[in-house]
Amino acid sequence: MSEAAFIAGDWGTSRLRLYLCDAAGNVLARGEGEGASVPDCAARFAAAVAAWDKAHGILPAVLSGMVGSTIGWREVPYLKCPAKPSAIAAAALRFEAGDRGIAILPGLTCRSKTGAPDVMRGEETQILGALRLHHNLAKGRHLFCLPGTHAKWVSVADGAVTQFQTALSGELFELLRRHSVLARDSADVDPQNPAFALGLDFVRQNRKADLLYLLFSARSRVVAGEMAKSDAASYLSGLILGKDIATALALFEFDGPVQLICTPVLAALYGKALGAYDGKSAAIDGDRAALAGLVHAHAEIFS
Repeated sequence: MSEAAFIAGDWGTSRLRLYLCDAAGNVLARGEGEGASVPDCAARFAAAVAAWDKAHGILPAVLSGMVGSTIGWREVPYLKCPAKPSAIAAAALRFEAGDRGIAILPGLTCRSKTGAPDVMRGEETQILGALRLHHNLAKGRHLFCLPGTHAKWVSVADGAVTQFQTALSGELFELLRRHSVLARDSADVDPQNPAFALGLDFVRQNRKADLLYLLFSARSRVVAGEMAKSDAASYLSGLILGKDIATALALFEFDGPVQLICTPVLAALYGKALGAYDGKSAAIDGDRAALAGLVHAHAEIFS
């Protein structure tokens, strides 16, 4: 068995994913912990890796995500775009916690396509990982999409993150699903449900209409007997993702394949939605990308 060399941590708001790695970045063991929103990150990290410390000694750690935010362990300033992989690693905040060297990666900031300031934390590490996993993406211009609560559309040119735009698609869907009359009692979203495709088509048929003018159709179709109540969430998802994708493709003026960094479930949803707009996509597992990004950052920071 390879010798343990460092600890990588993908530390979001609600969950900590830990990886014990050898010098080459191979995963020797995995662990989990509470998210960065829970107080006292230092003590919780020490407890989460205590068994590894006992077995392998005190190892350095590289962390990314909300652990570097105002609610995390230490606040790390955002790095302005354009940002190359080497610059992201160089901007990491390094400090000692006991006898352990810690490095927390920065988030990124830019002026978005709409002209407002925009920020991300954690997604930049996934992009670093995607570039490491797929070397062809480090050349030329590519459009990445990282779906989630706050979906990120990211333009990358020759390996550097140049600009991005946040879409509140995931959070908007959850708010409307849980706290409105639109889809409260429906079944879960299914990309194979004809109602999902209907939502996508309705957006395409009404390109000039703002999303506000389309949303209530999730309720009115059920009341009119055109759609089953159980299908409302899939239809609502089609509406929101349709507008998300149509707007992003227009803002970034991109017609190549979109690189989706996310879970397989979200990749299926966004892949089908992109197909409805004649768009192509490629899926990259989000957890695998995050780990690859942390491994790359460790090599840059601790070498």
